Amino acid sequence: MTTTRASSGARPHPGGLTSLAGRPVARIGYGAMQLEHGADEPALAVLRRAVELGVDHIDTAEFYGAGRVNTHIRAALHPYPEHLVLAGKVGATSDPGGQYGLRPAQKPAELRSELEANLRTLGAERLDVVNIYPMCRTPGIPADQRVDFDDQLAELIALRDAGLLGGIGLSHVDADQLRHALPTGVVCVQNAYSLVDRSSEPVLDLCREHGIAWVPYFPLGSGFPELPKVADQRAVREVATRLGATPSQVGLAWVLTRGPRTLLIPGTRSIDHLEENLAAGDVVLDEEALEVLAALEG
Repeated sequence: MTTTRASSGARPHPGGLTSLAGRPVARIGYGAMQLEHGADEPALAVLRRAVELGVDHIDTAEFYGAGRVNTHIRAALHPYPEHLVLAGKVGATSDPGGQYGLRPAQKPAELRSELEANLRTLGAERLDVVNIYPMCRTPGIPADQRVDFDDQLAELIALRDAGLLGGIGLSHVDADQLRHALPTGVVCVQNAYSLVDRSSEPVLDLCREHGIAWVPYFPLGSGFPELPKVADQRAVREVATRLGATPSQVGLAWVLTRGPRTLLIPGTRSIDHLEENLAAGDVVLDEEALEVLAALEG
């Protein structure tokens, strides 16, 4: 299979520029998970509009909608623009009977199989980044899925050496796991992190120390209804009103202040919401706003 990438001229960079796996990217990208649901044409329109507005980092996974999301990305954007960075995930696979429609797929052969499935549905020969969620410490995981972390890293290194991926990323890891994996050349970490959940600060500190990209998920609070949301916080709403922004924009702008290697991948099925998210890169939080937001319990 031959994959070509279309060239492009000057383009905007929402949130400014940083790098991921040695590639220049805008600091605000797009997380494609929400495209699991809804009609096809709106999904394609959101993806195309995102790239028009400067998004050049799309985060996806084969297990999002059992390949449906990757199929949308391919239909909307293939042949991929030369500047577009595609990041995928391995460590789980689709299972309609499993929790959240997934089951663990942690064995080295399963990691390879999931990567190959991503490549097939995306119509790509290589993913720029592949993130793994190592579940060796996850409560309730089946015994045969408690795979040694070093074995998983060795498989990802082999896949990188084979040219099937550009950089290795980690997800759902603590500082000890990240420190252990540093010799593999980790390019990014994806943990939950927001104004209302700062439990991963030690991991963020380690990323800063080693120049690793920080790509938090749930930047506006957990997607689970019982957990706090950034936009519901009174302090956030007051700052937003004073600055003429939305509460969500304030929450995203705050995450961007956490360091120059911080990237955002907010997801949405709405073009209006997409444009609102990307405009968060233009929101400037003054000292008063930063002091107010720092006082929130995270």
